[in-house]
Amino acid sequence: MRLKNGDKVVVVTGKDKGKQSRIAHVYPTKNKIIVEGVATARRHTKPRGQTMQGGIIDKDMPIDASNVMILCESCGPTRIGYETKDGSKRRICKKCGGDL
Repeated sequence: MRLKNGDKVVVVTGKDKGKQSRIAHVYPTKNKIIVEGVATARRHTKPRGQTMQGGIIDKDMPIDASNVMILCESCGPTRIGYETKDGSKRRICKKCGGDL
């Protein structure tokens, strides 16, 4: 999987199409990611113990990694390429060739 925690992405398909946010968590074996503020579901929880309150909590749900594109600072939504120099591998923008 080419996406990492903290990457800024834009959603390209689904009900939240066009939203821009950061990746909060990555599940590479399932090819899913959690994006902050995207695919939010409401979860009803009951109180556990004396200190924890119950209620309705908004929870971000995982979406497929193919539904987002990484944002390059200079050229916008793009695909990710790789370049190796001096034994180190780095991610680059496919449009402009800059670092991601």
